[in-house]
Amino acid sequence: MLLNQKSNTQTKRMSSIARKLHWSWIGKRIRIYLGWDLLLFALLSLGFLADREYTATGKVELSRQHSLTYIDTAKELVYKVGDENGRVLLEISLNTALTILTCVLAAILILQLLGLCFSYVREEQKIRRILAPINEIALKADELSKMTFTEEKYQQIEDAISHLQPEETERLSFGDADLQGIEAAMNNLLLRMRDSYRQQARFVNDASHELRTPIAVIQGYTNMLARWGREDEKVLDESITAIQHESDHMKHLVEQLLFLARGDSGKTKLTIAPVSLNELMQEVYEESFMIDEKHPYRYRRPEEEITVAADGGMLKQAVRILVDNAAKYTKQGDEIILGIGRMEDGKAYLQVQDAGIGMAEEDVAHMFERFYRADDARTYQGTGLGLSIAKWIVDKHRGHFEILSRTELGTRIRIILQCGPAAQNEKGTVQ
Repeated sequence: MLLNQKSNTQTKRMSSIARKLHWSWIGKRIRIYLGWDLLLFALLSLGFLADREYTATGKVELSRQHSLTYIDTAKELVYKVGDENGRVLLEISLNTALTILTCVLAAILILQLLGLCFSYVREEQKIRRILAPINEIALKADELSKMTFTEEKYQQIEDAISHLQPEETERLSFGDADLQGIEAAMNNLLLRMRDSYRQQARFVNDASHELRTPIAVIQGYTNMLARWGREDEKVLDESITAIQHESDHMKHLVEQLLFLARGDSGKTKLTIAPVSLNELMQEVYEESFMIDEKHPYRYRRPEEEITVAADGGMLKQAVRILVDNAAKYTKQGDEIILGIGRMEDGKAYLQVQDAGIGMAEEDVAHMFERFYRADDARTYQGTGLGLSIAKWIVDKHRGHFEILSRTELGTRIRIILQCGPAAQNEKGTVQ
């Protein structure tokens, strides 16, 4: 009876912690959604106004007079563009456009909130699974020690836990010989939880940094346009080129982040079907040969036809990421070799081999972490997310990577596939 009461008390405490963690997670997700939605609203609004001006006048000039006027009698917000002589070149009402844009963003926000609702139960179960060992360890320790904990010992454990912070490195210390087993088990659990917390915090910080850089560049060139771009065509051309480049980079980064976010939330599904690796690698080889003129490509074609059960589009995306990385870190004129084959145990593999800068052993261990970039690779342009996306795809195919890399000699990466009938459900999809 006493054991059941303790079990119920521990379960209630665990439920309270789980609820706090869950609501904290929901609050952070909502703040992220609102931030992205506001940024999207601003970008779409600026794009709409620029498009209207271009349609009406044939070009967009920052030197023109741009103004927003609210007409109270008509209850309209009017956007006007005039030339230096005060002549009105464009005058449009923004009421309809803002209403449509607001409805679209409201629909997006509703879909995001619905996604949170659908993932509520799954996230709660995930948090409970993480916290469940605390309850199991406490009950097991009680059963093995054949002793009855006093209320003082429970209070001792609760006080120690309540003063812990997720970002701190201190360990639990109860100062009681009877609680040493629980102390060691909970400290091991805390190490794993803190490691997960640090990874999430680093991901958020790195994502913020990667997005802050192109925004700062765009803002800098915009300020330069405002000061000198009206008279200096060289400044104007340089600024437009830089803004276009940084916008494309930011778009690519956001698309990669959205891909990983959809994958983490289980929204991305793989359509499993028979895929010929011979044809897939042949397509990658031909595309690389046409796109990249700086490197010679060679494709080692096997004599046999190799077919696996996989999502062809996703698998090709993973190989494309490896090829792009090989081209990025390989000197102009050095060869990149593509190939497929079978391992000794019969498993199929796709291979990309380069003669680039290579990686140190310590970098290989972290190469699939999000935003991780080795010191030698930081001088090359990139987001640090490509290999994370490739790993997610390969993991969903129940495959793995085999990596052989030496600094200044090059890198060979193999995708070894284990995707078979067991990896797909009745509809032929994998989540």
